[in-house]
Amino acid sequence: MQKTTGIHHITAMVNDAQRNIDFYAGVLGLRLIKKTINFDRPEVYHLYFGNERGEPGTVITFFPWAKQLKGRIGTGQVGVISFVIPVGSLPFWEHRLQKFGVEFQHSERFDERTILFNDPDGLQLELVERHEGTKNSWTFGGIQIENAIKGFGGATLISAQPSKTADVLENILGLECIGDEEGFLRFRTEENIGNIIDIKLSPSVRGLMGAGTVHHIAWRAKDEGDLLRWESLLKEKEFYPTEIRDRNYFKAVYFHEQGGILFEIATDPPGFSVDEPIDELGTKLMLPSWLESKRQELEEHLPSIEVRNLEGDK
Repeated sequence: MQKTTGIHHITAMVNDAQRNIDFYAGVLGLRLIKKTINFDRPEVYHLYFGNERGEPGTVITFFPWAKQLKGRIGTGQVGVISFVIPVGSLPFWEHRLQKFGVEFQHSERFDERTILFNDPDGLQLELVERHEGTKNSWTFGGIQIENAIKGFGGATLISAQPSKTADVLENILGLECIGDEEGFLRFRTEENIGNIIDIKLSPSVRGLMGAGTVHHIAWRAKDEGDLLRWESLLKEKEFYPTEIRDRNYFKAVYFHEQGGILFEIATDPPGFSVDEPIDELGTKLMLPSWLESKRQELEEHLPSIEVRNLEGDK
């Protein structure tokens, strides 16, 4: 059976690019690993954050566009993005969020205690302690390796048809159902990062796409050969995937599952060092070859952005 090893990346929509960098790099300490543009809308940045090397299972990406309307989290979307942190680091993160004025609350599910909070655009995030996952060697803004976010813990899906979404996770993507607790179904993959998916079973409002919502969640394919097999399987099961699209750092297909959530399947290779060295990731605007001739025009149009130490860390 075809199986994904877990989350490749998650992509969301926000309004302000600098505010987005200040929060995910400045407050959460993730590394800006790629500064590029939305290949389908070159006037909009596409910003990627992750661990030091931008490995699959750690990468969250954003389309920051000031003009887009506010969205609403609901059915047909990823509801909560979960980041995994080292065991014993919850007190550090409680203090850090307080220092930067980020309100949070505690929650417990499947015997795990989490911190729940929103980013500045309203995306719902959580931090969960787990032994699983390699420690992140990227340090920034007073966040050391022993506390740094490792990558994704997983995600909570809000489906218009939870049973249909569960069927796709289990019988198409190859996840294993491991629990049912207080209105949530839990699935996991064989990987140790980006591996836990919860489906919310209780009714929710209909999601509206816009700033502060997740655009899609991407699942891992080993390579292009594996992606071709996924494409064939999806066509066989009548999910009508897109053609394979070249995103420079991976190749991908997209499809909507029956609960309304946009899924992507993306290849692990070639990765984010294909066009700049590891130690220079995210330091300059990277463009696909077909847009290189418009570099000056794009750089003049796009807002100036930078990774910076925030006042609380100086």
